[in-house]
Amino acid sequence: MRRFLLILILIAVFVCLVLFAFVFPSLSANKYGPPAPSLSFLQAVQYSAKLIWYDGLLIHPLDPSAAEQSFTVQQNEPINSIANRLAEARLIVDASAFRDYLVYTGLDKTIHAGEYKLSAAMSIVDIAHKMQDATPADVTFVILPGWRIEEIAAALPTSGLDITPESFIAIASSPHPGFDFVAGAPSMEGFLYPDTYNVPRAVMVDQFVAGLVRNFGLHLSTDLKEGFSRQGLTVYQAVTLASIVEREAIHAEEAPLIASVYLNRFKIGMKLDADPTVQYALGFDPDQQTWWTSPLSLDDLQIDSAYNTYRIDGLPPTPIDNPGLSSLRAVAFPAKTDYYYFQARCDGSGYHDFVQTFDEQLQNMCP
Repeated sequence: MRRFLLILILIAVFVCLVLFAFVFPSLSANKYGPPAPSLSFLQAVQYSAKLIWYDGLLIHPLDPSAAEQSFTVQQNEPINSIANRLAEARLIVDASAFRDYLVYTGLDKTIHAGEYKLSAAMSIVDIAHKMQDATPADVTFVILPGWRIEEIAAALPTSGLDITPESFIAIASSPHPGFDFVAGAPSMEGFLYPDTYNVPRAVMVDQFVAGLVRNFGLHLSTDLKEGFSRQGLTVYQAVTLASIVEREAIHAEEAPLIASVYLNRFKIGMKLDADPTVQYALGFDPDQQTWWTSPLSLDDLQIDSAYNTYRIDGLPPTPIDNPGLSSLRAVAFPAKTDYYYFQARCDGSGYHDFVQTFDEQLQNMCP
């Protein structure tokens, strides 16, 4: 009898060993893929058995009707911490099941830090694989004050947006109906509001441009429009002048003074003589690798262009860049001065000297 019991025990042990060594790994491999190469034979058997034990916990979501929520994985965050926080957030049903699946597959080595959109409607397997790609659904895109359309376009290839520079320029350089403040404008230059944008990665180019223009409209407050009107300017004229001020004002506190000079000239019919308009007319300088050639030569000032305010009267036909709010406000609320001239100081500080007469201007010229 004892011998019979011993044989039964040995048979049971053998069956268990067969199950652990062959059956469980085979079942796990068929259902979840092969174990990570970094696992030893015994570890692969151990984790295979665990995955078979968990079974439905790994492939069935906690709540099929759940909405998405944000979940952030910190840089170098331990797997245990991630698993526990997922369980606390009610995104997974069992932290141990998540952790063991990661170790079995080797995905514990390749989880990326970043922010994810996860849902309890996803299974543990889905969430584990989602965390292998930290590419966010949204992209942060920055437009700096004073950028012209082409400079915005140049920032697109490294932005993560699925928009080519060529398609952006084509849309931004054409009329955009639906916004009264750009009615009749040949392009959206001047109205692509400088700001930090969170944009869906797959946004269409026309939607993207419309969003930039819409943001301008949101910042076009009543007091801003009233300020433009007090200066005798339409919104379009004011934005055009603000685009010049944007390129001239190295220091924001000088913007109202610079605006006052150009407004004083504009009101008496004097030419604006604004270097940035010539730079805009010249376009891209391949030697300097910039859209804003500096310094300008005497020949540059003679360029035959509707944008050359050394040759034409009044404002250029369109804005020359996309001004920020400080430049727009400088035009709406300029300093009250009798200045008609300003000259960059010779110390390289970026500040200017402001004077009333041309003779005074000559005295401030750098040697």
